[in-house]
Amino acid sequence: MGKLLIRRINTLATMNATLEVLHGVDVRIDGKAISQIGRGLEPLPGERVIEGQDLVVYPGFINTHHHMFQTFQRCVPRVQDAKLFDWLVGLYEIWRHLTPEAVHISAMVGLSELAMSGCTTVADHFYVFPEDQPGDLLDRTIEAARQLGVRFHPTRGSMSRGRSNGGLPPDSVVQTEDAIIQDSIRVVEEYHDPEPFSMCRLAFAPCSPFSVTPELLARSAELARKYNVRLHTHLAETADETDYCNHTLGMRPLAFMESVGWTGPDVWYAHGIHFNDAELELLAKTKTGVAHCPSSNLRLGSGIARVPEMLALDIPVGLAVDGSASNDCSNMLLELRMATLVHRIGTGVDRMPVMDALKLATKGSARVLGREDLGTVE
Repeated sequence: MGKLLIRRINTLATMNATLEVLHGVDVRIDGKAISQIGRGLEPLPGERVIEGQDLVVYPGFINTHHHMFQTFQRCVPRVQDAKLFDWLVGLYEIWRHLTPEAVHISAMVGLSELAMSGCTTVADHFYVFPEDQPGDLLDRTIEAARQLGVRFHPTRGSMSRGRSNGGLPPDSVVQTEDAIIQDSIRVVEEYHDPEPFSMCRLAFAPCSPFSVTPELLARSAELARKYNVRLHTHLAETADETDYCNHTLGMRPLAFMESVGWTGPDVWYAHGIHFNDAELELLAKTKTGVAHCPSSNLRLGSGIARVPEMLALDIPVGLAVDGSASNDCSNMLLELRMATLVHRIGTGVDRMPVMDALKLATKGSARVLGREDLGTVE
């Protein structure tokens, strides 16, 4: 990467420790890192210059939960008015026919939309592997991110509990635990880059408590810690999920995940709507993260996450658009707006200031993904 100087920036939202907002400053980028912030900086030989008098500059947004393969399932009539479980059952009938071409093109479209809304880092949860298709579909999303130059956190998702075993997905899209573990090892050894400013970091992401077995969750946690990668799944998204876990597993979703090793600063959950007070305390104690998906949560009628309370407890919280099938777009600016609006109604007009929403999408999301090298301009 080359050298870049942005001069005389109208407004720079640094998102640093004091949330400093600067005016009339210059920012120099040398390769992958910001090397200098000041005033009156002169261009260096070979340095590209952008005049910033009319620009607002802020850290690239970081999307902490997505499903790129859903880009082409917007506004599907059969699930327009469905809640989560019925929505999933309806869409599995489409997802069971995914092909490598569909996965690659949908990732290109979704990542492009995110980039155009200021998002530079994307965590994607890919968990549908039809039995009649190649097993390297996740690789197609990584190829798309490389083509577009988007920093990518692909998560190797999975489903091991099909309908014949009490789960929601059809058996044609579930895999054996051994196959899942073997491919998780393959992708992390081939693609994961732990270095600062890395463009690709892997995580392991069994889909949900109602689509995988306890054994797979425990094995995935053990494997993730062996390879020093993160863990991700859906959790506490709906009341139906809580009922399922109580009935099938004999405990609430978070207690179940704790029992299989799924709490800690290397774990983040998507949604986290239905945590009770004691569970919020556990998340705070263990520094387990949450990806807040306000538009998707409203679209499916799942509820409003207790994000202001989470932030007050110093729980790591980031922002996410979720898949296009439950959002209808991939736009981080719209998600920031929704994060502000939903909490003004759901928890109080003063409970989600706009700067807090911006923190969620930048340094908050960076914290959730374990990226100390991202999320601020400093």
